Amino acid sequence: MRLAMVRMEGLPQPARVDAAGKRYWPVSALAPGLPTDMAGLIAVLAKGATIPEPQDEGQPLREEMLAAPLPNPPRNIFCVGKNYHAHAKEFAGSGYDSSSTSAADAIPKAPIIFSKPFTSISGPLDDIPLWPGIDQGVDYEAELAVVIGTGGRNIARAEALKHVFGYTVVNDVTARDLQGTHKQWLLGKGIDGFCPMGPWIVTADEIGEKPLRITCNVNGEARQHASTADLIFDVPELIETISRSMTLLPGDVIATGTPEGVGIGFKPPRFLRDGDVVECAIEGIGRIRNTLRHQAG
Repeated sequence: MRLAMVRMEGLPQPARVDAAGKRYWPVSALAPGLPTDMAGLIAVLAKGATIPEPQDEGQPLREEMLAAPLPNPPRNIFCVGKNYHAHAKEFAGSGYDSSSTSAADAIPKAPIIFSKPFTSISGPLDDIPLWPGIDQGVDYEAELAVVIGTGGRNIARAEALKHVFGYTVVNDVTARDLQGTHKQWLLGKGIDGFCPMGPWIVTADEIGEKPLRITCNVNGEARQHASTADLIFDVPELIETISRSMTLLPGDVIATGTPEGVGIGFKPPRFLRDGDVVECAIEGIGRIRNTLRHQAG
């Protein structure tokens, strides 16, 4: 099942979307009485509520109708740094990695967890803002994001996937200069509009445990191409690690890290500029496409 936030009469509402992403059915019509916010809907579905199979052809879905599928998660997005071997090495050699002092410690021995404020979330087609004064080192990071269904604390690895509601695509946009200057990554990654998400959430039963191909193109040029099989710390380990410290909640989002091919991996770095178009895609889920736009202030 695919669940999206679709703008209906201007107001984003949860909807079920067909496999082709061409038609939709408002959840309010399929299952009256269920929550009208995505985090609330996920919580009741995780507890056993259901959305019936559509019995009609639905309504045509235009991509510009799509908003971020989880615009208001219960808290900041959990993010994972340096979670692909090749990316960890390119980051360590870029000069922007304040968490690594040598090639020997480029590969983390435990998951590096940070967060992006939920205020950074934007839609699958929304512009990525270039804010004055922090627009010279903006980079892209295509990532698989996990959406938690059933919450819990001290979740064992063997049970972790039972707590996954579904998956979506995010672009962990980063101001590399701020990331390096401030040593910790919140200010460089938490900028308003720096987390495009979408186009929808695909439930875990459709994805299973198979590796997924993840790609990123900039202005049509392939930059990132990898498989989630290359993750250093896989989804069960990330859930086990985070839930050891805090209770995971329905609607929590975990962005699992980006593969190699980001802008700082080039010599010289290839940062994003006004008008650039970034497309991040994951097989079995979908594609988001966002354009860089200078902002007035």
